[in-house]
Amino acid sequence: MDIIVAIKAVILGIIEGLTEYLPVSSTGHLIVFGDLLKFNSVPDKTFEITIQFGAILAVCVLYRHTLTKILFTFYKEKNAKNFVINMIIAVLPAVIIGALAHDFIKNILFSTTVVAYSLIAGGMIMIAADKINFTKKYNNIDEVTKSTALKIGLFQCLAMIPGLSRSGATIIGGVTLGLSKKTAAEFSFFLAIPTIFGATIYELIKSDISSIDHILPIIIGFITAFLSALIVVSKFIQIIRKFGFSPFGYYRILLGITILFII
Repeated sequence: MDIIVAIKAVILGIIEGLTEYLPVSSTGHLIVFGDLLKFNSVPDKTFEITIQFGAILAVCVLYRHTLTKILFTFYKEKNAKNFVINMIIAVLPAVIIGALAHDFIKNILFSTTVVAYSLIAGGMIMIAADKINFTKKYNNIDEVTKSTALKIGLFQCLAMIPGLSRSGATIIGGVTLGLSKKTAAEFSFFLAIPTIFGATIYELIKSDISSIDHILPIIIGFITAFLSALIVVSKFIQIIRKFGFSPFGYYRILLGITILFII
């Protein structure tokens, strides 16, 4: 692996970490900037999918006390048990649809044009969502019902279209279903752990990355994604409480239009 490849992997890793938890689509950004940088050192978009787990580890670190408590008490404590059940319910739609549509998603939807239109459409939805005063029924993640968890999981499946944003789909979906912005963001954070972990393992099993020249860029991107995500996760809830979703919506629209002009 030469130095240019390493630098590109660092840049893309930083982009992944900065965008994974913002409702702007990390996968969409990786596809667009990967094309701009002409990064093709890892086959079949495996790099773009697997380094996302580096960003997921940031949540595991920042919420380590909550996760540790759940791990050791879910079998006897009601709230912890409900949390685990809700995560399983919410992740099931992505597991089923992702397995069935894996090849179609990677071969057809992983394109710059799809990303551009998805960014614009998602941006319009976010701006509209900010103007509606949804009834708040859940101010704590422990209050979320099983049926609501399933619906959030279905919203997450929309993000299989690159550019729509997994965090955006789950957070906006959660807010429309009655979660406060803080609760929706936290639910999205935790749901990302099994979702992205499963996607990463599935991708590594299916991919052909036997060469060290394939593995090293992934390791570099993984580490830089983790470090940059630590910054975003710690600040994101404060940002959406103060500014809402509209700034992200306008950014998405502007970026989508820019991409359409330059591709």
